[in-house]
Amino acid sequence: MVYDYYASGAEDQWTLEENRNAFSRILFRPRILIDVSKIDMTTTILGFKLSMPIMIAPTAMQKMAHPDGEYATARAASAAGTIMTLSSWATSSVEEVASTGPGIRFFQLYVYKDRNVVAQLVRRAERAGFKAIALTVDTPRLGRREADIKNRFTLPPFLTLKNFEGLDLGKMDEANDSGLASYVAGQIDRTLSWKDVKWLQTITTMPILVKGVITAEDTRLAIQAGAAGIIVSNHGARQLDYVPATISALEEVVKAAQGRVPVFLDGGVRRGTDVFKALALGASGIFIGRPVVFSLAAEGEAGVRNVLKMLRDEFELTMALSGCTSLREITRDHIVTEWDAPKARPAPRL
Repeated sequence: MVYDYYASGAEDQWTLEENRNAFSRILFRPRILIDVSKIDMTTTILGFKLSMPIMIAPTAMQKMAHPDGEYATARAASAAGTIMTLSSWATSSVEEVASTGPGIRFFQLYVYKDRNVVAQLVRRAERAGFKAIALTVDTPRLGRREADIKNRFTLPPFLTLKNFEGLDLGKMDEANDSGLASYVAGQIDRTLSWKDVKWLQTITTMPILVKGVITAEDTRLAIQAGAAGIIVSNHGARQLDYVPATISALEEVVKAAQGRVPVFLDGGVRRGTDVFKALALGASGIFIGRPVVFSLAAEGEAGVRNVLKMLRDEFELTMALSGCTSLREITRDHIVTEWDAPKARPAPRL
């Protein structure tokens, strides 16, 4: 049940596969004979200095993967010098995660029907030292995840959604289909709209990243509504099936943003080469989700540290072999995509 919850996508899982496959259709145009003896992968995200543009996406209920859950993930992210995003539906609270020590952390927010719950949660995250809100906007209803329906997925009895424990919203009832789908239907606000993005800015000073944008139109609306950044995401292919892979939607969003806010990519990143491709298409950084929960399940904190190190090392190697010594040297010319116009070749002399 737990493995299926982490691994599966919505309906036919076409987008789940496409999130990966789309990366494999982007090829490199490496530049040679460049001094790559020193490579700088550092970057600044919303004013925070990071060791690399690889960050941790919000994934729910991590104690299902490993007893240390979000504590382990938080420590691994901090040790790697990068950002962890804590899910609203974490099995550890914002205060517990903050207690693991220093670190730059974002908080992923679901908007509940009861706005007092939302305001309280946002204030708690801010007090606990979280630096930004990642507002998930693609989940007015939960996607149809057939593995969860088949398994009658519910949170194991020894765990709770820790952020909601005191509000009597921490438990998930058994259901005939997916317990999570029933929970979402009962608690999450389907009326959520752009005015609520503005409302959130009135209750917090934290910058708001809008997570779940895949079109130019919504990019422009997000910026108009005061978003500090955009996360191109299809929710790990768990919401609407047959949306494009995020790497395929990225450039459209980047072009619409016109450099006004940073754009990040979430979904399908499994290799350092994927990170490079996202940056070449204009992303300021990427977020990984499933690699974190699977490495957490395998080896706890050490597993998450390892997955971050592997991606970092692969990304550094990709930069070196492409002839880039810093992130700003990664350009659109370093890759070729299937939607690029063929380069004009001089006509052969007859």
